[in-house]
Amino acid sequence: MSNSSSSISQFLLLAFADTRELQLLHFCLFLGIYLAALLGNGLIIITIACDHRLHNPMYFFLLNLSLTDLGCISTTVPKSMANSLWNPSAISYTGCVAQLFFFVFLIITEYFVLTVMAYDRYVAICHPLHYGTLLGSRACVHMAAAAWASGFLNAVLHTANTFSLPLCHGNAVDQFFCEIPQVLKLSCLVSYLRVTGVIVVGGYLAFGCFVFIVVSYVQIFRAVLRIPSQQGQHKAFSTCLPHLAMVSLFVSTGIFTYLKPPSISSLLLDLELAFLYSVFPPAVNPLIYSMRNHELKDAVWKLITGCLSSNKLRISKPI
Repeated sequence: MSNSSSSISQFLLLAFADTRELQLLHFCLFLGIYLAALLGNGLIIITIACDHRLHNPMYFFLLNLSLTDLGCISTTVPKSMANSLWNPSAISYTGCVAQLFFFVFLIITEYFVLTVMAYDRYVAICHPLHYGTLLGSRACVHMAAAAWASGFLNAVLHTANTFSLPLCHGNAVDQFFCEIPQVLKLSCLVSYLRVTGVIVVGGYLAFGCFVFIVVSYVQIFRAVLRIPSQQGQHKAFSTCLPHLAMVSLFVSTGIFTYLKPPSISSLLLDLELAFLYSVFPPAVNPLIYSMRNHELKDAVWKLITGCLSSNKLRISKPI
């Protein structure tokens, strides 16, 4: 294979295991995680869409978060599952471009949605009297649209820059999906420096969102600690802690993946970090958000029992 990226027709993705038994174990593990993510996020989307009691800004943004989670895990996990059944673990050049684009699009959109959710909690707790004014239906739609549009523009920019570089180091990607840092490792060093500016701009944008989230939560915790009743404090914390937990996991693993020094990089560490920020959150988000949110938990349970009751009535109805 030549040193030019134009001669590359496919990339080889990293396999989790060499033996057939471990490959099947990897397939079963990822299948279980994927089905859990589909079920959990699907239930949240359907419940919020169908239950009029959940038609408020907090659940509207949670619905958007579940959509990005579903898209994100569907971009990477099914291909990895398929590759565990067939050797070699190959993906076409076009497929790699598409996978990287959609992954960056959805992961950046998710980050912006998490930022907007922090603003929602800040207004709800620190300025409750202005909540309806600051977060009306039109404002919520505009913020959600801005998050999706920003994710799309960032994805176009990063994908175009990544695949415009000539590749000098083969076609073996050291990751189970096409990830920007791993694809850039295949490029020429001189060409790699061209995209540094884009990465730095993206880093500043991500850092700005992170600072906004941190400042919002400092104000939230100050306001919550001033609430006289313990019940009021517990209710406020129950709506904030799930979001804060996911932001912490998402931001810490994502930043470390893209900004860690090459000296501490290793194949196992890269795999673990990629799993933690791309596969783990979509699977556990539904559990975390419903575990401490009694309103959402009750609505999901009502939806499930309602569907089961209607099925029983159909079965028992005489033909």
